[in-house]
Amino acid sequence: MQNQMKMLRQMQQMQSKMAKVQEELERERIEASAGGGAVTAAVNGQQKLLGVTIDPEVAGDVEMLQDLVVAAVNEAMDRSRELAANRMQSVAAGLGLPPGLI
Repeated sequence: MQNQMKMLRQMQQMQSKMAKVQEELERERIEASAGGGAVTAAVNGQQKLLGVTIDPEVAGDVEMLQDLVVAAVNEAMDRSRELAANRMQSVAAGLGLPPGLI
């Protein structure tokens, strides 16, 4: 019975820490650019697109601009997912859970 109570406390701690990490990730801002800075995309740690900045000099070439926007957004999303995975992994490590569980 005591072992179950300990496990329940650990799960409650993990839930609390995960909620805190999610809140922190929502406030994080990750930026990535493409085309040497011609297009910059910003996302938060929950993979929500916050904005796209476009250098007016590249606005004339629509096809290139579309490719640069996609590249910048994808890079920003990748960085955001990596950040979130690292933060969540640190929660699991702090509780002594095996890697990959979260």
